[in-house]
Parts: sequence; C-alpha cells; structure tokens
Amino acid sequence: MKYQNLELQNQFIPSKVPSKKLMIILHGRGDSSDGFLGFPPFLALDDMNYILFDAPFEYFTGHSWYQLPPDQLPGIEYSSKLLTKDLDTLFESDFNVSESFLFGFSQGALLTFEFGARYHKVLAGYIAISGYIYDAPTLLEEMNPNVNAHNWLCTHGTSDPVLPYETSKEQIKTLTRWWF
Repeated sequence: MKYQNLELQNQFIPSKVPSKKLMIILHGRGDSSDGFLGFPPFLALDDMNYILFDAPFEYFTGHSWYQLPPDQLPGIEYSSKLLTKDLDTLFESDFNVSESFLFGFSQGALLTFEFGARYHKVLAGYIAISGYIYDAPTLLEEMNPNVNAHNWLCTHGTSDPVLPYETSKEQIKTLTRWWF
C-alpha cells in the first residue's frame, strides 16, 4: 500500500492495532523499499506503522539518496528537502512525532544523521546502521538543539568493506563529545 500525497515513492504498512506511532525507513544505495519489507514483521511491533521510502535517484536496479563522493552534497540537500516535506505532511495529523523513529541503513543512515539531526521536529529516536556523517563539524553547528544524544542508536560492522568502521567511529565520537 502506498501513502498518497507524498513527494517520495513509498510503501506504507499500517499497524495491527490503532496507533499514531511511525517508523520511517531509509534504505541504502542500490536498494529500495522492497529490501526492507521483511523488517516490520521481524520487529513484530503491533502498534507501529511503517513507511518505507524509495530514494529519489535511480541507481542501477534500485535507488540512491545522493551521488558517490565527492558529489554527495547536492543529493543530500535535495533528499533532505523531500524528507522534510513528507515528514511534515505525515506529522500534520496522522502520526505523533514524539512516538516516531527514523531508521536508516548505509546511505539511509547518512540521511538519518544529516536530515534527522537538522529536522525542525524531534523524533522519539534515530537509528543509523552502517553509515557515516557527511560533515560532522557542520552538522554540529546546524543541528536542531533539541535533538538529544540519548535518542540515538548507531551501529556499524567492524569488517565493513564499503564504509570503514574507524571513520564512522571517529565521527560518532565527535558527536558524543559535543553532546556530553
């Protein structure tokens, strides 16, 4: 099922019991919302709604949120603009921002940091899996001051051949030094 009137293509999975909770899921480069359809049943949260977004740019048989280095910034900014419009629409009346989560994997994790930390509304939580931060010092300057460090879960595999663990680890240390 698709959620209508949004900028980004999506798949919406309603909660099994009435709820205004929402998990926003952002996939990685080359993937799509289809790649995460098994995630909601795995979590088995009957009171959680899910919206799985497709990134705006085509990338082989899937999608991408931004171009590869060194040209990431225009795509990050464009994707963030679309996410702002769509989340503002979703949080107008259908869902509670204070009970909602932003989940991103790989490129989606970067958007969780770069968009989520700057978004003018504060979500219940942010989950970034195997990603990195485009520009940690600028993010610290521009982030929403109400976003709380305790609402973040960031994980990364130590043997990731695509995104080096040490780079992500140092970026998270930069953020946590500022938060604490």
